[in-house]
Amino acid sequence: MAGPGAKPNPFVQPKLRLDKWLWAARFFKTRALAADVVEEGHLRINGQRCWKPAHGVGAGDVLTFAQGRRIRLIRVQALSERRGPAGEAQALYTDLDPQPDDPAASPLE
Repeated sequence: MAGPGAKPNPFVQPKLRLDKWLWAARFFKTRALAADVVEEGHLRINGQRCWKPAHGVGAGDVLTFAQGRRIRLIRVQALSERRGPAGEAQALYTDLDPQPDDPAASPLE
């Protein structure tokens, strides 16, 4: 068992609570809202439904969840304990399914 003076294991990937990461990446206004989405079973990590807001998320994980009328498909790139400005938050993830924000700009017309 590792104590306070133990060296960190270089093979263990750092993790952060799922609700905290969603809040820091600015997908939800509060951690409570992020936790509610997870607890209701509306979020998947790497294709597996997640029910626990305390589940650890790390770089490389793919998250799928609803946000408003959109289904978001996000790859976690970095972790952050703080909720910084929007530019800093956008550096935490890659949007794997970018959709146009303006429905009137649809290429189907």
